[in-house]
Amino acid sequence: MKALLTLGLLLLSVAVQAKVYERCELARTLKRLGLDGYRGVSLANWMCLAKWESDYNTRATNYNPGSKSTDYGIFQINSRYWCNDGKTPKSVDACGISCSVLLQDDITQAVTCAKRVVRDPQGIRAWVAWKTHCQNKDLTQYVQGCGV
Repeated sequence: MKALLTLGLLLLSVAVQAKVYERCELARTLKRLGLDGYRGVSLANWMCLAKWESDYNTRATNYNPGSKSTDYGIFQINSRYWCNDGKTPKSVDACGISCSVLLQDDITQAVTCAKRVVRDPQGIRAWVAWKTHCQNKDLTQYVQGCGV
């Protein structure tokens, strides 16, 4: 009985842990999902963005007290404009998804929503971390040695 309980607790702890991508694993995944060159944004820019927004962590969240919104997932997509978390006042939900799907290990829907974000006039400049850490910088380090 003790062994069964221990196994159950171990499986539960694994179920709630985030997937933190290795750099090259994420680069290959983003390329496979069509982000390399999407709307003129290179894979290196997407990788830099994900590094500074979430440190490649699918379960990253950040609450913004001023707007009472939350940023979700590997790209830190905001609940005020892009997804619905059921608690952000006046949420637009432009991606038409629940914010919880942005926290899944499978980042397909997060990539689809990120593509929606960059189709807006601000493009990748919608992300403050990109403007701060990636814009006008040499980003080769983010994809170097990944074979992408």
